[in-house]
Amino acid sequence: MRLKATYTKKTFRFNFDARTSRGQMKDKTSWFIKVWDERDRTVVGIGECGPLPGLSIDHRPDFEEKLSTTLDKLEHLTSTDIAGIRLNEIVPEAFPSITFALETALGDLALGGKRIIFDNQFIKGLRIPINGLVWMGDFDFMLRQVEEKILKGFTCIKLKVGGIDFDLECELLARIRRKFSRDHVTLRLDANGAFTAQNVLQRLQTLSQFGIHSIEQPLKAGFPLTKELCSESPIPIAVDEELIGLHSRESREEMLDRLKPQFIVVKPSLHGGLSGADEWIQLAESRSIGWWITSALESNIGLNAICQFTANYPITMHQGLGTGMIYERNVPSPLTVDDGSIFLDNQRHWDVAMING
Repeated sequence: MRLKATYTKKTFRFNFDARTSRGQMKDKTSWFIKVWDERDRTVVGIGECGPLPGLSIDHRPDFEEKLSTTLDKLEHLTSTDIAGIRLNEIVPEAFPSITFALETALGDLALGGKRIIFDNQFIKGLRIPINGLVWMGDFDFMLRQVEEKILKGFTCIKLKVGGIDFDLECELLARIRRKFSRDHVTLRLDANGAFTAQNVLQRLQTLSQFGIHSIEQPLKAGFPLTKELCSESPIPIAVDEELIGLHSRESREEMLDRLKPQFIVVKPSLHGGLSGADEWIQLAESRSIGWWITSALESNIGLNAICQFTANYPITMHQGLGTGMIYERNVPSPLTVDDGSIFLDNQRHWDVAMING
């Protein structure tokens, strides 16, 4: 029988002032895809697409039109086609968040509409170690976040930098290191392209004294100097925005071979969906490039899918999956963050009523 599909739009408000070097965000909009077999509307697969303003390649005025057209195409398929669906024949090339949402919704539908996308160890209680994310703000706000994260058991802290005075950021890092050595707390930085060609090398040299694990995207994506930084920086470079908009295997290989970064940061919603993320990981590993997976401000629907996807791989370092508590009202779920890790608490249950249209 035929597949049926629809979507609803939901805006989530942050429970704090969410700042990055690209500016402040007060809320985040997602579109939730629902897919079912017309014979049984009680079994529904759900996926989330939520392109980020100013970052996602598919954050554009015609997004909702493209989403609607894609779901019309999906409805020409039958439920027996799920295993063999080639989404690149349905989803326009430059819409990775739609690919991610459909992969999630179809996977969920295939496994009974229970928010299970992969039947792996995460479903059985596996805890995934994650970094504690510290958002930009004034000195006291950032320091308070660091202290709270460490008290909650996080041993890897990721700080957004480039949003306040650089000397104050260094003082913040110095204060952390006076209390916590690199053996006890791993520090990651994310500059979101905030540094310039004139100051980047000097700043990386200064930051290196604080025992930094890595720094994401010190320069804006596409900046020629990034290649030099990847080979000369005293801090290992992780590329993130560099991955956006590269759809073909050839273009992905070219970027990795040209820049030779120490790490890539993989975001399924931005980097080609789950299938695209898998290809990025394979290409990185074949070049001895490290990687970790990060959510991109999805609600618990998208975050759940990314956590389950992450559990398909050997987990050798902290992942970036700690964004589930950032909204005033998230989708109620079993996802739980405790003692520096994320897992499913099977004593809690899903309630998707707030996204039903």
